Amino acid sequence: MRRLVRPALLGTGLTVLLAGLLPTPAHAHGFGERYDLPVPLNFFLVGAAATVALSFVVIGLFVRRRPESYSYPRYNLLGPRPLAAVLTSRVFLIGIQAISVGLFLLVISAALFGAVRPIDNLSPTLVWIIWWVGMGYVAALLGHLWMLINPWKIVFEWAERLMGGPDPQRTGMFRYPERWEAWPALVLFLFFAWVENVYSGAARPFNLGILIVLYSMVTWGGMLAFGRHQWLRHGEPFSVLFGFFARFSPTEVAVTNARLCGTCEVECELSEGRCIDCYACFERAEAGQREFNLRPYAVGLANPGRVSTATALFVVLALATVTFDGFTATPTWGDIQTAAYSTASVFGQSTLDAIDTAGLVVLPLIFLAVYLVFSWAIGQLSGGQVPVAEVARRFVFSLVPIALAYNLAHFLSLLLVQGQLIIPLASDPYGAGWDLFGTADYKLDIGIIGARFVWFMSVGAIVVGHIVAVYIAHIVALRTVPDHSSALRGQYPMLLLMVSYTATSLWIIAQPVVN
Repeated sequence: MRRLVRPALLGTGLTVLLAGLLPTPAHAHGFGERYDLPVPLNFFLVGAAATVALSFVVIGLFVRRRPESYSYPRYNLLGPRPLAAVLTSRVFLIGIQAISVGLFLLVISAALFGAVRPIDNLSPTLVWIIWWVGMGYVAALLGHLWMLINPWKIVFEWAERLMGGPDPQRTGMFRYPERWEAWPALVLFLFFAWVENVYSGAARPFNLGILIVLYSMVTWGGMLAFGRHQWLRHGEPFSVLFGFFARFSPTEVAVTNARLCGTCEVECELSEGRCIDCYACFERAEAGQREFNLRPYAVGLANPGRVSTATALFVVLALATVTFDGFTATPTWGDIQTAAYSTASVFGQSTLDAIDTAGLVVLPLIFLAVYLVFSWAIGQLSGGQVPVAEVARRFVFSLVPIALAYNLAHFLSLLLVQGQLIIPLASDPYGAGWDLFGTADYKLDIGIIGARFVWFMSVGAIVVGHIVAVYIAHIVALRTVPDHSSALRGQYPMLLLMVSYTATSLWIIAQPVVN
């Protein structure tokens, strides 16, 4: 994301804007070097770490019962007829799909044929700020709405209908290899992370348009080859990632006829006789067998379904990449770049890209190594009966609240301040001098969010995220080991990991931004 917020996109205007947002000089989405925190940073670090540790004690004392079955309260929004009529209305669904596809086509056309300067073109702002940052928040706070508005999915469904009518039983040309698991999605997400964090041309509209076209070909090719639901479940990285975030959300789709799972083309997760968040089964089920449920936040993260190795690595990669995005804006990374560049500067910008690429690869490997070490310690203190790889897979979704919290702390000001660019660009998406909605002259409101609020919100989000992670890990531990004392003892390494990452996250967001 840092490539987008460099002067190539916003020029000197962004510098002035963010200088007004903070009481001292700042760049991109961080705090200025001379911004005075309400109390010294060390106090925040100690206080936040102590809060996470205290939550572990409270959870350990009061959450003692081993969950034999995974039960939680649900309320089916499809129960009340008026609400069900709206949510299942074909006109409502087609309207949302048409808007999604229309925006998709607008983004591509603006990118390929609109203004060259990113600040004058709708596509970079809509893709990198509104969609990429905003959709993660929507998935976590509301639900997996990406499955409703995914334009690649919608266009493919429309093509299927044109070719032969809707057929819920239709699969792809080939059987999806089970050994592939979610590896295609992981590889594609790693490439996306490279484009976002390293590729210097990511904010240039034409380059962005070409990337979207190429990604569309890959996505539709995967759906055609292996079936729409198989590719969305295992190969489309955004469906997979937003699906992780949606496990935190207060909504789920469910099918009460669990027998459908026996003939489902993808792996289903069952909870109390319900098929949870399997859109293949949901599509095939009869109307009376479908549910759209409200549920408590975060319960989906503790669902005892099978977690593949690729899925676990994807979660670790997602956490590592958003941390890398923040870390590359700190003076520490600047020092690393300077030292590396001084020894191999002959290739100029290519050298910097190579340094950033190396960091993008190395940091997830460090995260993975640390996580495996702590997983080994959890297994040993829990009795040593579960292999380290299995421990890592079972506990990996406890990392999702941490990724969400850091994402919120890192990107919220970016979304709220720079996201306002969408208002003037909506009137002039191609940079052609239009004023379709009378908003072309809109000036960004730099006072919409203050630095002090951002800091306290960031601290609160990170602490709450880690507390939720401690709770999810404790639930998984109770299900994994035979008794409460072993489960609690096995959580000591996880507590140390959470406390360490709490302090690291706060340290990163408190650093002055240097690029």
